[in-house]
Amino acid sequence: MSQPRRVFDGFGASQRSVSTFVTPRDPEELAAVFRRASEEGVRVAMRGSGRSYGDAALNGGQLIVDMRLMNQILSWDPETGIIETRPGLTIRELWQTILADGWWPPVVPGTAWPTLGGCASMNIHGKNHFKMGGIGDHILELDIVTPTGALLTLSREVEPELFHAVIAGFGMLGAITRVKLKMKQVESGRLRVRQWAVPDLRRQIEAFEAHREDSDYLVSWVDCIAPGRALGRAQVHRAVYIPREHDPEVDLDPDHQHLPGHIMGVPKTLVPKILKLFSFNLGMRMVNLGKYLASVVGSNKPYLQGHVAFHFLLDYVPNFREAYDPGGFIQYQPFVPAAHALDVFTDLLQRCQRADIVPYLGVLKRYRPDDFLLSHALDGFSLAMDFPVTRANRDALWALCHEMSDVVLEVGGRFYPAKDSVLRPEDFRRAFGQGPIATFRGLRDRVDPQRILRTEWAERVGVDGD
Repeated sequence: MSQPRRVFDGFGASQRSVSTFVTPRDPEELAAVFRRASEEGVRVAMRGSGRSYGDAALNGGQLIVDMRLMNQILSWDPETGIIETRPGLTIRELWQTILADGWWPPVVPGTAWPTLGGCASMNIHGKNHFKMGGIGDHILELDIVTPTGALLTLSREVEPELFHAVIAGFGMLGAITRVKLKMKQVESGRLRVRQWAVPDLRRQIEAFEAHREDSDYLVSWVDCIAPGRALGRAQVHRAVYIPREHDPEVDLDPDHQHLPGHIMGVPKTLVPKILKLFSFNLGMRMVNLGKYLASVVGSNKPYLQGHVAFHFLLDYVPNFREAYDPGGFIQYQPFVPAAHALDVFTDLLQRCQRADIVPYLGVLKRYRPDDFLLSHALDGFSLAMDFPVTRANRDALWALCHEMSDVVLEVGGRFYPAKDSVLRPEDFRRAFGQGPIATFRGLRDRVDPQRILRTEWAERVGVDGD
């Protein structure tokens, strides 16, 4: 299969590989790609915007199918809030289409750039998982093209087992070609937000539990470097939807949804360069301390904030990953049952500090269970931790993550393929269970008997058990 080649990376820029690539424009072209791959013995990985942090959309030496040109909106009904799109449509293109009609995506990640096919394949979550679940909970139907050439329509009524495996199936059971999902009705272009400082991890978790019922969104920034009694201190953000009568502006114009041009008075284009100057342990200790003290001063003052500004924090700073050049970064994100969250996250942060390999950024979220086959979701919390990767620390960082994974798995924790860079095959088996993995492999035997679909992540964790 003669195709152009280029270097692809994960969003964390710590993993790269060279692949050939194609950019199909419709399901027919995609089916032709699979036919040729089958004939020529080429392995294929599906890729959207490349926002998975590690190697979940990499396929070194083989073929990547870039789905971004399949981004058409097939139908939109502003009366029912149901939209049908091709898989390459981004979250940004989605909200720009629906907001003026009084709708918002029910679940969005921290960036507006992922594609809906990628979102479904990873069952992405947002700051409201505890209330709304992942995006899969709002998907009504999917069409997929399998490597055998079959075009299948999946739903909770038609092929339900395959439907519940394709969602959160990390792109290994076919290529999604159509997504039908229900939007969330909103009455204002803004949210009412309150942020406040909490002095330690225990009170952070208590704040989440206290506000689960009366919040639409909850998230906190965590200072992962503060030691001792300040371990896990944080800034909690709570947001609720605004009824029309409580917002004098009721501004649903997509053109009025903006990200700030400055952060703490600094032009955001300069922020990566400034952060790079502080990208060492002592420097980030100062940054985290400054952010915490600022949150104490500005604590408990409600304000109104646009949906875009509240949700898409990763888009505030263009190319913020440049702050981690040249080695990039990984995000380690364990999901832990609520009853064990305080003890496990305390243990993990203390291990990082003892190893002198500390996360420069931490984010806490709350979750609820779902019924997708290999889902990361559970009744509990996740603590996402960003670690810089350098030549000097890489081996020690991976060893630390493996050590932390043992702690997480001991209490029934799970992991999220879109964020993972370090899981071992035994971790994958323990996190998702032999029964669900066996079911997944059986479905894979049916839809991809030649094992055409492949990613570096799937190879690393032993999805096929080979």
